[in-house]
Amino acid sequence: MKIACSKAVLLSSVNTVMKAVSNKTTLPILECILIESEDKIKLTATDMELGIETYVDGTIIEPGKIAIDAKLFFEIIRKLPDSEISIETNENYQATIRCEKSKFTISGKSGEDFSLLPEVERSKGICLSQFTVKEFIRQTIFSTVENESTKLMSGELFEIEGNNLKIVSLDGHRISIRNVALKEQHEFIKVVVPGKTLNDVSKILDGGVDDFVDIYFTDKHILFEFNETKVVSRLLEGEYYKINQMLTNDYETKININKKEFLDCIDRASLLIKESDKKPIIINISNSNIYLKIDSSIGSMNEELDIKKEGKDLIIGFNPKLLMDALRVIDDEEVSIYFINQKAPCYIKDDNESYRYVILPVNISNVSV
Repeated sequence: MKIACSKAVLLSSVNTVMKAVSNKTTLPILECILIESEDKIKLTATDMELGIETYVDGTIIEPGKIAIDAKLFFEIIRKLPDSEISIETNENYQATIRCEKSKFTISGKSGEDFSLLPEVERSKGICLSQFTVKEFIRQTIFSTVENESTKLMSGELFEIEGNNLKIVSLDGHRISIRNVALKEQHEFIKVVVPGKTLNDVSKILDGGVDDFVDIYFTDKHILFEFNETKVVSRLLEGEYYKINQMLTNDYETKININKKEFLDCIDRASLLIKESDKKPIIINISNSNIYLKIDSSIGSMNEELDIKKEGKDLIIGFNPKLLMDALRVIDDEEVSIYFINQKAPCYIKDDNESYRYVILPVNISNVSV
């Protein structure tokens, strides 16, 4: 095999597929990137759960393929001059990498031993802008967990019904929900996508409003296709949590508040909380004001904000991080927050319910308010 391409293009493509290279494996081939050159130059990596392939603009002088240690290859390309790179292999799977006056020769492996990505049928799918996909991942991914004992909580529910895509994540303390309107009606689909896959897809996407992603579903896999890149991931198995049983539209108190002012206030209060400290922020809703209070071993803070209120006065406590995580991903200038009582979850949602964040309160019965 012999190919040539610019450093910038090659490095970008290597960086893309590196996200699927296995960090913990007993199979050395899974630590490699497969380089193929037939009609096009193609890079592929897989850890058997996630697979990524992307095409590289360049010149094919001699076709062929080779598997090369991914980390070493990435570091070599990264540190070469910003110029054209040529890669040539021989029958002993040795790869010679040249750029200007630099020359590296490294050992590779037979490309025949590399695991192919699974073929995903393209009969069930949707098309969304890259901007939309990046946004709904950003607005939900923070409430997934990395825990083998709660595998389903490490992923996100994708539920398609009619012309609506609902994305759900939860971690036992909160629920994040985004609803995305689709242009066409679709048959019912319900799958759980690994959070790691979504994180990786989000990092690869450019995020343009006029750039699109085709997403295809089967019983076991999800496929994202965009630009010259394909991302295939196994789905998580099991029945997702029945979140409809956890949701309500009932409330005793509703407030409308400036999102930035509220977020900034909670952020200031969190300066007084150590990571080992589990001090709640106390929220006292009274008349047309909200009073925020925190007392910790470091110090105390009291602050008052204006609100519009419907319903009863209320005193309630929250882990400030959970509130901040939700507020940071909401783009509205003003948010509506609904409360039932001191021990029930609050929820933040817009009128169209394009988003809903449900947050459990903290018991403040032993806290001085």
